[in-house]
Amino acid sequence: MVLYPLNLNLAGKACVVIGGGQVAGRKVRDLLAAGARVTVIAPALTEGLQKLVAAGQVVWQNSVFHPGMLLPLRPLLVFVTSSDKEANHLAIAEAKEMGALVNAAAAPEQTDFSVPSKVARGDFLLTISTGGGSPAFAKLLRERLENEYPDCFGEFLARLNVLRQEVKGRPGGSREHERLWRQALTQDVIDLVRAGHLDQAEEEVRNGIIDAGIEPQDGTR
Repeated sequence: MVLYPLNLNLAGKACVVIGGGQVAGRKVRDLLAAGARVTVIAPALTEGLQKLVAAGQVVWQNSVFHPGMLLPLRPLLVFVTSSDKEANHLAIAEAKEMGALVNAAAAPEQTDFSVPSKVARGDFLLTISTGGGSPAFAKLLRERLENEYPDCFGEFLARLNVLRQEVKGRPGGSREHERLWRQALTQDVIDLVRAGHLDQAEEEVRNGIIDAGIEPQDGTR
């Protein structure tokens, strides 16, 4: 089976987590970080989840899952993490019936999507998946990427976004702009960013843009 890679914008989207244990807690924290509206259905919660509920960040339905609980919530994603196998089975069945996507680690044959290991540096995001073949190997790769791509990559991406807006305002059209980015962004720039030399890296990109024939609006060299 070939998985389709996809980054979802979950801001304001309804998501449901079945279960209130440690796994559920990790799912909830990641969903909140992505701006999702999260409902947890479980008869008990970890201390961490209780704090999120008390802070108004999570809606808690204090109950074992039973049919009909998902329908009024209309979730986009349903994470099934309960230790109650019957509750998990019922939640999966209802989610699929209503067209929600299911993540159920204990039932991989019924799982619609997996959540890859990730390295996040602001908007700079790297994900690693082994298709469930070896989570330990995915973790090892993530640790290596964390060392190879430090926090400064997120900061540099923000600078590139400013440059991109400058370039978009210049003549040439999308194909010409694509050509200049291919010329301006080099492996040397990546090496400078990795070493923490962001000003020098930005200067290299600006010079590359000018050499390609489009000068940024502020005329900086």
